[in-house]
Amino acid sequence: MQETFADKLAMVLKGLSLSRARLAADLGVNKSVVGRWVAGTSHPTSHNLARLSELLAHRLPGFTVLDWDRDVEGLAARLRLERIWRPPAPTSRPAEGLPMPFMGQILAMTASRGPAFEGFFRSTRPFADRPGQFLHDHCMVRLDPNGLLRLSQATGGVFVDGWVLPMQEQLFVVGTQYTTGDLVFALLNAERSQRADVLDGIVLSPVLDAGRTPTASAIVLERIDDLSGERARDDARFAGFAARPWVAPDGSVPQALREHLVRDIGPAALALGGDWLLRLPLARSLAKGSSA
Repeated sequence: MQETFADKLAMVLKGLSLSRARLAADLGVNKSVVGRWVAGTSHPTSHNLARLSELLAHRLPGFTVLDWDRDVEGLAARLRLERIWRPPAPTSRPAEGLPMPFMGQILAMTASRGPAFEGFFRSTRPFADRPGQFLHDHCMVRLDPNGLLRLSQATGGVFVDGWVLPMQEQLFVVGTQYTTGDLVFALLNAERSQRADVLDGIVLSPVLDAGRTPTASAIVLERIDDLSGERARDDARFAGFAARPWVAPDGSVPQALREHLVRDIGPAALALGGDWLLRLPLARSLAKGSSA
């Protein structure tokens, strides 16, 4: 992958939950300047790069200008010196919190269908901060002792811990970002099968701009491996997946997948037979599973 300063800066901002507006204010530059750095249309001067590195050193002790010479994977590892993923503690009782009248049904559905969704997955979804590009999340789904499916997700040093709740022919996902405390939601199609190899649907979360704008996008998750059944081994494998590059290289996402993830919506699209709202009906879903 051809890695750029823009890729690295975007990962640092996301990993530290630092908005462009906040960074610009701390550096004393216009927000559009930081926007051009993230977009890759310009590069900071040596003076601004030194100031940027000094600013980051307050959040990552020991960070220097030389850290920008690391590749994306190495820089992600550098970030995780402060924000390392640790396996969430297993829970023996159903998750406490909001009352859910259908928790019994969810537990029963998980007991019967949960094994189909356990495994390691890699997502592909549009990059909200960089139009025209895509990113990958790496996920681990496995059954928790409390009877629910637990989700661990990593994206460029940002980690999510959550739950996957099967209901009818869909998966309802709710998670929390470790770095910001933001809640992340997803609704995925999940056809009946013994092994789910592909899931797709819609994800909703705030982006890290000045207004923390609520943003929805389509997402596709593809199985990349199965669990070993040994928790410590699987935790280590997930940590390895978490260190992988998360920005999709230009041209790496097939055109058919791009068209599945990004489409025109609204009045003009509706008049041409398209969608009024962002939606992913089962008839167009890629979640066909496997009968193996």
